[in-house]
Amino acid sequence: MEFLVIAILALIIGLILRYFFDVSIKQIKELAQKPDLDKIVEKYPNNQQVAQEILKKLNNEKVKIEENENAESSLYVAISDKIFIGNIQKSYTRIQTIAHECLHSVQSRKLLLFHFIFSNFYLLYFVLIAFLGILKILPFEMTFLVSFVLIGMLFYAVRIYLENDAMIKAPFLAKEYMQGKGISSLEEIEKVMEGYDELNQIGIKAVNYKLFMGIMMKVFLLSIIFFLF
Repeated sequence: MEFLVIAILALIIGLILRYFFDVSIKQIKELAQKPDLDKIVEKYPNNQQVAQEILKKLNNEKVKIEENENAESSLYVAISDKIFIGNIQKSYTRIQTIAHECLHSVQSRKLLLFHFIFSNFYLLYFVLIAFLGILKILPFEMTFLVSFVLIGMLFYAVRIYLENDAMIKAPFLAKEYMQGKGISSLEEIEKVMEGYDELNQIGIKAVNYKLFMGIMMKVFLLSIIFFLF
């Protein structure tokens, strides 16, 4: 019965957070589509060149860059020290997105590698105890559930620090880059920055909410598995 109570609590926490964070993926997508701002940013170099120039500003030119037009998202992979750029060439958000990934590349190497290894361990641990729970061969299920919550909190603390650090700094770095290129007028740059600010007000909340909800949903699933099996 205690597992059912935990599952219900995890679900209630998720609903409460959804209400107060007021996250709307649809609204984020709408804010990311602004043709007038797209026209301003399309005058800048291609994504790989933008990344190279921003990395030069950060004194970190050793990072490898790869562009994949079939990918929807962009990311920095610490273990290979490589930035993967998704299909963002036609969006005004691309300068900020590239700045975000470049900022990841100059964060603490020790912390980045720890996060890479620990996040994989966290997911593997979840799959393993869920599988053993279904097979009814997992002893001390409550102990494993509590340990998973603690591991999840550590994962969240490290990941959210890395993400918030990059998200907060990215628009300022993007603005500095655009001003340095001298392609757009100050008025045009300010318009782009207003777009970034509007998007980030919701986007930063959405990332924080999504990461924490990922943990709560895993706790919910484990609790249901332990209750049923």
